[in-house]
Amino acid sequence: MRFNITLRVNAQKFGNRLPINYQYEMSAAIYKILSSGSDEYAQWLHDNGFKLENGKQFKLFTFSHLNIPKRRLLKQSNQLELLSDHVFWQITFLPEHSTQNFIGGLFQDRVFEIGNKVSKVQFEVENIELLPPPEFQKTMVYKTLSPISVSYIDDFGRDCYPQSPEEFATAEWVRERLLCNLLDKYSAICGNDFSGDAYLDMMMLSPAKSSLITIKSGTQAETKVRGFSCNFALNAPPELQRIAYESGLGELNSQGFGCLALV
Repeated sequence: MRFNITLRVNAQKFGNRLPINYQYEMSAAIYKILSSGSDEYAQWLHDNGFKLENGKQFKLFTFSHLNIPKRRLLKQSNQLELLSDHVFWQITFLPEHSTQNFIGGLFQDRVFEIGNKVSKVQFEVENIELLPPPEFQKTMVYKTLSPISVSYIDDFGRDCYPQSPEEFATAEWVRERLLCNLLDKYSAICGNDFSGDAYLDMMMLSPAKSSLITIKSGTQAETKVRGFSCNFALNAPPELQRIAYESGLGELNSQGFGCLALV
């Protein structure tokens, strides 16, 4: 269930500059908005509780980068200067039980801030629109609205990401990890393993671009996540296509990775 949100920039409050790496702050703002529903949030989580028997939990939503019509990159200060009065944002949830009314009610006319102590912007939700779902097929063509993150843990317990766009585009382990992630999400949603022919392949339609994104910047918990942006054709069962589209492809979806749009 996908929403297109129009945000008005209230530059008079804090200014019009965001940190370049703002995904974690956006994720925190989403959780704050969701939890403001209190009883409704608890009920929504109960209705849409997704957990595997091994205890792994999935927060089945993701969101796009902000679509900023006019902006300026300030490299020396690692900031984005917003030169538009309005920006656009997509957020998508896989849960369907009560989601439309719950999310629409919480976000409508909401005022919230994104940023850190150095640079922060206040936004006002001016419009929220429910987007109709596509017809999911075995082959879908997508573009990334936020980078896809995929990794494995090495023998020393370290997260290992593709070291280049070429590795992301061609390595078999990348496809295997993406497929396993979708199958885990399917099991958490449906309560049983996927019984059909499980497969996944990607064909790049544009060169993949690598980006290193800082999470919790400036704190002791700071980490860096490698992500890749591209246009691609995805071959997978329609049931898994839906999960990829509505909850994100790859890892760390609720922190703003793997949001896809149809081309």
